[in-house]
Amino acid sequence: MLSSSTITGDEVCNMQDEKLGKIQDIMLDITEGKIRYAVLASGGFLGMGDRLFAVPWKSLMHDAENKCFMLDIDVEHLKNAPGFGRHSIIIARQQPR
Repeated sequence: MLSSSTITGDEVCNMQDEKLGKIQDIMLDITEGKIRYAVLASGGFLGMGDRLFAVPWKSLMHDAENKCFMLDIDVEHLKNAPGFGRHSIIIARQQPR
């Protein structure tokens, strides 16, 4: 088992060992007690201008030896995928229950 703070900041690479970004957060399904998505931050520089992607947790493979996660996606496909900004997460966190 891993703590969320251990996962946050881990690199995500594809099968060609190209860096795709870092895990910024995880999204939990508290009803079922499962991680549903990892929030992948990609494309920015020093945390500025990152695009965020909700990656289904089941799509990630943990590489404990290299302390990273693997995602089977081409880097160009990710660059062209619709992402969202940091502002979206802040709004989601502030929604009343």
